[in-house]
Amino acid sequence: MSKADLIFIDNCRQILEHGFSDEGMQVRPRWEDGTPAHTRKCFGIVNRYRLDEEFPILTIRRTYLKTAVDELLWIWQKKSNNINDLNAHVWDQWADETGSIGKAYGYQLGVKHHYKEGDFDQVDRVLYDLKHNPASRRIITNLYNHADLSEMHLYPCAYSMTFNVTGGDTLNAILNQRSQDMLAANNWNVCQYAVLVYLFAQVSGLKAGEFIHVIADAHIYDRHIPIVEKIIQNAPYDAPKFSLNPEVKDFYRFTRNDITLENYRYHDLDEKIPIAE
Repeated sequence: MSKADLIFIDNCRQILEHGFSDEGMQVRPRWEDGTPAHTRKCFGIVNRYRLDEEFPILTIRRTYLKTAVDELLWIWQKKSNNINDLNAHVWDQWADETGSIGKAYGYQLGVKHHYKEGDFDQVDRVLYDLKHNPASRRIITNLYNHADLSEMHLYPCAYSMTFNVTGGDTLNAILNQRSQDMLAANNWNVCQYAVLVYLFAQVSGLKAGEFIHVIADAHIYDRHIPIVEKIIQNAPYDAPKFSLNPEVKDFYRFTRNDITLENYRYHDLDEKIPIAE
């Protein structure tokens, strides 16, 4: 059975059974009808996924991998902050009339910075170091730029990646996330950043190793609780086989169609998931 399913089920049970409810507190998020969107949460969850063993996609509910990858490439490859460059609608509610989400996500990755080796944006700096400085302990990206927060339509949730090459040939990574909607976004983000590790590993002549996900505020919204309780009763299937097009050696040439899942079995989810904003 998929280990990602077991991790997700354990996380959700921990939150439901031992989490803290913010009911009665003043909260920012609202449901579409204006009602405060309260949560039950746990602070400080750390999950570890062995990418060299299996791809961490849920089978107890479907994760739309190609759409998730499309958003990942929008941020990390296109370095865009405009939804007109995105082939999905996941950011529509945070975009302005021009399609911009402000100085967030892809915008931050695309800003060039000066180093002694030259001028790089954050993505190109990672790619440079993986090839030229693989022993470095400084291969880090950060989207949480305090100087620009007031001009972001949504503060970054998944805000920092740390990459580390172990044994000379294995790429490991840590994703730091300040906030995680467990039902709507948890496995979406896990799959996205696991794919990013695979992509960076392939173009750097490395193999994907361990992906570690650190979540500060891991929460389940009040209106999501019945859906989560239903999902975690499903019996996990085996993880599907993940593969990349081996011909692609340039990160900027990858497309969603270079990613393949074989034998992906999953349980259908009939309920529509409401999103708080």
